[in-house]
Amino acid sequence: MFPFFEMFGKTIGSYALCAFAGFFAALCTAAKLAKPLKMDFADIILVFTAISGGMLAGGHLLYAVTNIDSIVKYIDFVLEKMKNGTLTAEYIKLVLSECFGGSVFYGGFLGAAAALVIYSKHAKGGLRKEFIDIFAVCVPLFHCFGRIGCFLGGCCYGIKSSIGFIAHNPLLPEMSGVRRFPIALAESVFNLMLFGVLFYLYKSGRNYGRLIYIYMLIYPAGRFILEFFRGDEIRGIFFCLSTSQWISAALILTAIIMLKLKASEKGKETGRSN
Repeated sequence: MFPFFEMFGKTIGSYALCAFAGFFAALCTAAKLAKPLKMDFADIILVFTAISGGMLAGGHLLYAVTNIDSIVKYIDFVLEKMKNGTLTAEYIKLVLSECFGGSVFYGGFLGAAAALVIYSKHAKGGLRKEFIDIFAVCVPLFHCFGRIGCFLGGCCYGIKSSIGFIAHNPLLPEMSGVRRFPIALAESVFNLMLFGVLFYLYKSGRNYGRLIYIYMLIYPAGRFILEFFRGDEIRGIFFCLSTSQWISAALILTAIIMLKLKASEKGKETGRSN
């Protein structure tokens, strides 16, 4: 894998570079789709800033939740060091890094969605409802780049397989010298295809107000299946399913309910118009 690149004499993380590329691609796509809505580019930048903040907070928070056992252990260590008077700032930084140093996509998605809702309620002049659909289109595009970063960084790996890649001197020792299924690349392709579908649906104009729920139906269904091809259990396994699979199931159920409600509302409106 290639977790780092040398550029202009500086070491740059491949995941950070891919995430930035995904953010830029999503921003440009949002600006293009929002052009008919006559939204200022400055407003789109502000929305994306809010979304980014929610994504970062939610992703790191869910990572901490999935590693709650480690957090409890570190809390005991911190309390013990406080009693002994040996607690240092360096140790606190280490604990925070271990507890919140990773990120989980679903936490980022939910955090971004929450930030978008909060922004729409408190921003001056509000936010066009159509931007929720634009957000749904842009999420898988950003995620596509992010998963490429995961593959290059070696943070996400698949099950042992005859199809895949062998990593030498990776960040995670369990990947070294073992051929594993490139789950991150598979999910990247899946997200790119999903982006194409949602982009087409948005441009068709026949699914106003539904795209976020269509995304919440298709991506979690695919993610639920792809989780079986991941070989890492660090995010937790509960009753034979991973944390992401349980969240996927919850999102699918929510999407089905909301799409039925939307269909019911449309039926009532059609009935009134007749």
